[in-house]
Parts: sequence; structure tokens; C-alpha cells
Amino acid sequence: MVGIREIETHIQTLLPILGVNKQRELVRLMYEIAKRDGAALEDILPAEKNLNFERAKKILLQKRYPRSFAAAPKNAFYLPKLEFDPAERADLTERPFSPKKIYIEKAVQDTPLADRARQMFPSAQIEIIEKKQMVGSANFSRRTETLLIHKEQYDFVKPCPCSQGNAGCGYNLINLGFGCRFECEYCFLQQYQNLHAVLLPANVQDFLAKIDQTNWRKGLFARPRIGSGEFTDSLVFDELTQYTQDIVPFFRARPQLQFEFKTKSVCIDGLLRQGGAENVVVGWSVNAPQFIKRVEHFTPDLTTRLEAAAEVARAGYRLGFHFDPVVPFDGWKEGYTQAAEQIAQSVPLDKVAWISVGILRFSRELKKAVENRFPENNILDGEFLLEFDGKMRYPKDLRQEVYAYFVPLLRKLFAHTQVYICMEDPDIVMPYL
Repeated sequence: MVGIREIETHIQTLLPILGVNKQRELVRLMYEIAKRDGAALEDILPAEKNLNFERAKKILLQKRYPRSFAAAPKNAFYLPKLEFDPAERADLTERPFSPKKIYIEKAVQDTPLADRARQMFPSAQIEIIEKKQMVGSANFSRRTETLLIHKEQYDFVKPCPCSQGNAGCGYNLINLGFGCRFECEYCFLQQYQNLHAVLLPANVQDFLAKIDQTNWRKGLFARPRIGSGEFTDSLVFDELTQYTQDIVPFFRARPQLQFEFKTKSVCIDGLLRQGGAENVVVGWSVNAPQFIKRVEHFTPDLTTRLEAAAEVARAGYRLGFHFDPVVPFDGWKEGYTQAAEQIAQSVPLDKVAWISVGILRFSRELKKAVENRFPENNILDGEFLLEFDGKMRYPKDLRQEVYAYFVPLLRKLFAHTQVYICMEDPDIVMPYL
């Protein structure tokens, strides 16, 4: 991979008198082109008589954004300073979740969750604290070394925080946990999570007590949908939390509602022990097989996820699938067609409650976090632009192309299932309503 200093030297040779901000933009563009294309710096920006900054930037923008350069507004190109911190690099050595330090709030020190944590991690250092505080390493990559068991006081239920201007689906959330042991290169928690530990509330009954007091949105569906999994995987820690033992019977007794566990894991033993419930959906995040292998580190492959899905369907649960994020990589049509057909062949179609599709989008702050943690990533190689909601997105015409191919395919394969588009421009969503 070409180094920043090498790029700076090349630019200084071509344009010796250049301000810091202008140089920063050219360095960023050259780095991204060289990383994506493997091209020599002399070919990316060759010497040219009377070359100036404006000419150099135009050359580089056209090469970096060949599809969108002509139509995109100038302020759509996000070119932050390129800087790396080797200490932030993700450790991709797979290992079991085994925290070295466990903090337990005094108010929940005698709860079953606290007791299980002590039993499951006997070598961990235990510290009783008065209340939730900043704990753990100031390094996201080391978050699983620390576990905080606490009593949630405020953040029980809320509408899904769909970005302003997006077409929403009416989802509702309860936040049972913060942090995840998987290492998905696109995960927003890399930029969002400022307390680098896994947080698990011990008072799940307080969450459930709010359910009957809340006026839930229905959105696109006949019954309100409530789910966990915004800030963590809903099932990956279930052996420890055993939230399924409380949630499943609670919602089974409330058929007017439906609850979804969102997961990439295959931690389904708790679900199977509880038996099925028609209004409890186990929703798997799925993707093209090659994408899972390359980008979703430590997660089960698609086949393994679908084996677990078939098992919980036999137990009486319904299923959901979330193609999110869809990434239009080379060969994406074949990859996503393969994934969709594999799902249709692996699970009972009458058990699939819904399928969502959402194309990769992220905050501008996440871009630098991904670069630091996964310097060899290729998910950032696409032509991401600052879009209508302030998020980084593929060009609108490319997103329309993906939906125009994939949504009809899913509706054909899953003819009796609700297929919807997640967190997208209303103009794009409208033809599919």
C-alpha cells in the first residue's frame, strides 16, 4: 500500500507552493485512487505544463469518482485529512468473549445476570461500582476486554432513529445492551461508541414494564414491531444475559404486538428452550457469501445462519432477513441473487415475516474510523457522496439500479412476504410501496 509520505512528496514535486488544506485534499484523493486501482503515482497525477491546484483536483476527482463527477455538486465530495493511528487497528485474531475486567453496579450486584457473569468468567477481575461510569480502555478494538453490568434508568423504549428525511418503516426499539463481539468493517459503533466496554442491563423486567404503557407506531405493518439490536447483536450474548427467557413469554402473551431479535449469531439455545411464538420474529442480517467472508469478521457464514433460522422456524418462530448493508461490489448481482435463492431454499417460505433491503450508508465520521481499524478495507472504495441526510451514500442512480434489480427478485422469491427498503430517500422508496 502506498504511503502518505510518498504521496506528499509526489505532490510537492509537482506543486511545490501549495497551502496545507489544498495539499490535504490532493493527498486524500491520490491515496484513495492508488489504494483502489493499484496505480503508480505518476500515472494518477502526471507532470503537466502549467499544472495548478484546480487542474490537479479536477483530474483526481474525475479519476476517483468516474460515475458521479459530472453530476455531483462540489460539496458532495468529502475529503478529510488522511491520518492513521496504528494503535486503532482491529485485532482480527478470533477468540471467545472472555472479559478481563467486570464492573457491576451496586444496585444489581445480586441479580442473576451478575451471578452468571461471575460463574462464566471466574478469572475476571470484579469491581462493584456505585453507578455507570467511564470504564474500559480508550480503544474500541479492546472493548470486549471489559464488561459492565448495570441498571438502566432512562433509555428503555424509543422509535427507531431513522435519519431526518428518510422514508421510515415505523420500527420501535428497546436497547438491551451496548457493544458487540463481532468485527464488521462497516459497523457504526466504531465511531459512535465512546465507552469501550460491553454494557448489559440487569433489569430487563424494567424494560418490559414499559411495553404496555407505550403507544407504539405501526409503520408499514399491521401490528407494531418492537425489536432489540440497535447497539448490539440481540442474541450474541444470550448465553450470559438469557434475555430470551423473559422476552419470549412476555410477547407470547401479547399477540397484538410483535417482537424481533436481530442477529448475525447462531446463539439460539435460549429461544429453543422457550418454544416458539408466532409473534416473535428472529431476524438475521444476511449478505452475499463473499461479502460476509471478507467484511463481517468473526460472524457465522450464510449457510450456518440459515441452518439456525430453519431450526427456530421449526420451533415455531417466524423469521426476518435484513439485506443491510447491500454493497454493489463487482459481481454484486450474482452474489445477492445467490444469497436470496439460498435463503428461499433453506427455510419455510410461509415463516418469513419480512425482508428489508438497505444500501450501505454511514456518517462522515465513520470513514476515518474504518480506515484506521481496517486499512486494507475495500468497502470505502465506492463513490460515496454526502447525500440528502448528511450521510455518505452511493450515487442516487446506482442505488436506484440496485433496488430495481434486487427488490423485484426478492418479491418474486418471497411472494407472500413484506419486502421493504430501509433508511432511504423517499423518492427512491416510492415506486416500491
